[in-house]
Amino acid sequence: MELLILLYAIPIFYFLFMIWKHVDARRDKECYILDYQCHKPTDDRMLDTQFCGELIKRTKNLGLLEYKFLLRNIVRSGVGEQTYAPRNIFEGREENPTLHDVISEMEDFFHDSIAKLFARTSICPSDIDVLVVNVSMLSTVPSLAARIINHYKMRDDIKVYNITGMGCSATLISHDIVRNIFKSNKNLYALVVSSESLSPNWYSGTDHSMILTNCLFRSGGCAILLTNKRVLKNKAMFKLKCLVRTHHAADEAYGCCMQKEDEQGRLGFHLGKNLPKVATRAFVDNLRMIAPKILPMSELLRFIFVSLIRKLMSQTSSKSGGWSTRTKPVINFRTGVDHFCLHTGGKAIIDGVGLSLELELSDYDLEPSRMSLHRFGNTSSSGLWYVLGYMEAKKRLKKGDRVFMIGFGSGFHCNSCLWEVVRDLGDANVWKDCIDDYPPESLANPFMEKYGWINQEDASTFTSL
Repeated sequence: MELLILLYAIPIFYFLFMIWKHVDARRDKECYILDYQCHKPTDDRMLDTQFCGELIKRTKNLGLLEYKFLLRNIVRSGVGEQTYAPRNIFEGREENPTLHDVISEMEDFFHDSIAKLFARTSICPSDIDVLVVNVSMLSTVPSLAARIINHYKMRDDIKVYNITGMGCSATLISHDIVRNIFKSNKNLYALVVSSESLSPNWYSGTDHSMILTNCLFRSGGCAILLTNKRVLKNKAMFKLKCLVRTHHAADEAYGCCMQKEDEQGRLGFHLGKNLPKVATRAFVDNLRMIAPKILPMSELLRFIFVSLIRKLMSQTSSKSGGWSTRTKPVINFRTGVDHFCLHTGGKAIIDGVGLSLELELSDYDLEPSRMSLHRFGNTSSSGLWYVLGYMEAKKRLKKGDRVFMIGFGSGFHCNSCLWEVVRDLGDANVWKDCIDDYPPESLANPFMEKYGWINQEDASTFTSL
């Protein structure tokens, strides 16, 4: 009898051991954010209305049509007066940047944010196992990643990835790289560095599709420290639940955001008129892929049931010649998401995502993205972290909350992920000196008040600003 019990017990215990082993292995593959540090340049690099006017005046190629176009788009952009630009622009050398300008812009960010991140977390640079740097519009030799390793004297066996050309959603691509490394390696620290280089990318021509980038993009960056160490999970800020990437480079979306030369040979960044359409399609495709991963089963079943009922009612109504509805059933993303962290690509993009039937976001949901755009502008791939910082500074993020990040980028990409808040958060981070001033009573900038007279000018009599 005892032998029989033993024979039954061995496979049962073996089965339980294998389950425990599988669960235990998964625990070492989790991806946690320990901390992050957004970059705030010094005040001498701040763009106000007066300096922007001077900058436009000294761009000799512009005429009345370009002035009117700039005024209209600056007023509508949602960008405020406290954003930042590279030093060479303030020195009047935006059309003739040097390699020193380019490197110093990046090093100002590297030496500030990464150093603060290491100091706050008490992590030594030599502890970092993985380094991922994404700066889309700059490729130097040696790489930016190598410059960071040299400055902070990191180990010689560090895994290094230097990403360029991936646009504003590159930060989530960097996190996807880290996530995949964490799946096959235990007890690692990873540092993700996201920024954009503006010093060599000022456009001085007259092509309207390229002038837009001068209105929107500003200096910024963020350094993020991640780990898969189980013992640090309670000290972490966020836990990555899932990440989905969609890419539409095989069709017309490929050319909607592209670095190119205009007819006069001036290099710039082209934003096509089909960008809103392309972004919407990529956004919908991404939501379709990530929805089953982040929403509860009850909401998915409800959506399937409502869709079937609508389809049956539509077929019945069409056969009888009666009324038929064209209203599509909508998934309620709020059943799986508490906060929405949207890419600060511009006011039109933020409002467009907010009005989409897929999300139906309120002003409260859109406030972090709108305020980040107003205070810091479009800082490219690092913009999502300024939005997250706003949520944290406003003490919105509580333990167990789920944050849905959505980023768009050239290619055309739409990448998204879901973070779970591990503990209550409330550090003001880069918003420390101004969070009490937000949201302001009005987001209107003073450009129309100061330069609105341009709209009354006639091309035949207008000379210059």
